[in-house]
Amino acid sequence: MNNKKVQLIVMNAMIGAAYAVLTILISPIAYGAVQMRLTEIIVLLACYNKKFIPGLTIGCLLANLASPMGLYDICFGTTATLIACLGMYYVKNVFAGALIGGVVNGLIVGLELYLALELPFMINAFYVFIGEFIVLIIGASVSHENPNALKPVKTNVTAPANNLPAQPAQSGASQNQLPAQPTQPAK
Repeated sequence: MNNKKVQLIVMNAMIGAAYAVLTILISPIAYGAVQMRLTEIIVLLACYNKKFIPGLTIGCLLANLASPMGLYDICFGTTATLIACLGMYYVKNVFAGALIGGVVNGLIVGLELYLALELPFMINAFYVFIGEFIVLIIGASVSHENPNALKPVKTNVTAPANNLPAQPAQSGASQNQLPAQPTQPAK
């Protein structure tokens, strides 16, 4: 497996883990008829790169394992995230993506609440839409003000030829500097 594939798998694993753990941490407001799942902000990554959609979807699935809605949330919620992410990728605009995410989640999770709890469909679809849209529009605004806020950081870390750990660049002299490493072995 080449290095780029490994990096992509690791990036998706980190995205999924972050989504799941943070959602579970905010579970009182992340599940139910009226929800404000703040971790949905990271689904806007789908606007930038479709390669992150698996991590976002798996993260949602893992988070929904802890949902009080059980199998309903695992199936409906995860499907909603997958469809919303695909829609976001195709529009590429974070504000349009916020609207797509709100509508898709409102309709699908609204249906879930109707089927699982026999709650009125329209009002719950509206509540879910509003919660989702607010979170995503905040993320879209942050992304618009700082275009790199939601874009993944590209890192190319390489070890130096002498197999010593890479040292960060320092500005100015420091009393704690290590002596320079010799470039050639002593004779």
